[in-house]
Amino acid sequence: MLIYGRNPVREAFRAGKTAEKIFFVKGERDARLSALFSEAKEKGVPVEYVERAVMDKLTGGGNHQGIAARVTDFSYSTLDDILALAKSREEKALIVLLDGITDPHNFGAIVRSAECFGAHGIVIPSRRSVGVTDTVVKVASGATEHMLIAKVTNINDAIRELKERNVWVYACDFGGEHPKSVDFRDDTALVVGSEGTGIHRLTRELCDGVVTIPEYGKINSLNASVAAGIVLYETARQRG
Repeated sequence: MLIYGRNPVREAFRAGKTAEKIFFVKGERDARLSALFSEAKEKGVPVEYVERAVMDKLTGGGNHQGIAARVTDFSYSTLDDILALAKSREEKALIVLLDGITDPHNFGAIVRSAECFGAHGIVIPSRRSVGVTDTVVKVASGATEHMLIAKVTNINDAIRELKERNVWVYACDFGGEHPKSVDFRDDTALVVGSEGTGIHRLTRELCDGVVTIPEYGKINSLNASVAAGIVLYETARQRG
């Protein structure tokens, strides 16, 4: 996997990710790039200087900020790993389940919000959903290195398992309660629907409840990542 940008590369180093090679644009050296160059040399990572046009091509025209790194593929976790992490921290679990998010920018933004607001993990389906790509890593600004992400065969089965393990599951959708009216202080999982179709009917029916963010404008729906961030903030606020 190729990741790019100062924050994603720095966080990959901090998380102990194995880098196979790091690329710098020739002639672009600032303090942050110099620090990353020194760290790469200390870790024995091969360094290659390339022209800006080559870097642009490597990163598909992304905002690389003069640096990219080829690292080992993302290592997915399991639902057990996520619950075990919460237990090891002596915290109530906070999990985000994504019901068919296909836009890597939305996924990356959700990962970033989830990490900022103390979630223990994210669950995605193995089919009809974006995985952890270089774009997701870039948008998440390094948060993928600190967030457990599990792939499951079926989101509905994951919801059933969580409920059996006494985790309250809430769908973020229309026609529900105000987030402030819901008690998120116990073990909680939040389900966020896809950009186009939202949460599937059966998935919604499996949830213990539905939370709805009040809207006052003329546009009738929030972006999936924005909605997730708002509910995650409310959860973090309640937990102090």
